[in-house]
Amino acid sequence: MRTVTGRAILAVLLLAAGAASGQSVPSAVQGCNGCHGPAGEGAGSIPAIAGTMDRDAFLEAMRQFRADQRPATIMNRISRGFTDAELAQMADLFARRQ
Repeated sequence: MRTVTGRAILAVLLLAAGAASGQSVPSAVQGCNGCHGPAGEGAGSIPAIAGTMDRDAFLEAMRQFRADQRPATIMNRISRGFTDAELAQMADLFARRQ
């Protein structure tokens, strides 16, 4: 059985806070769930994306995926399907709050 990490709890709380305040979770962020988990906690060889890097680092990683400058199995293709605004929404949600 897998234990829940602090990052996963943080991500769930952030998602719940958005839902409770009437804000819907952006559909772009929901697209991350299939691989990275509903809270961005990752599993197995899929890395966690919630609370693992700050906003700018997240955006830079996604830009590198888009430009084939960061090793990837599928993120280089997936990242091209998001607009800059959607990537910013992801970064805001998944970035570590400092």
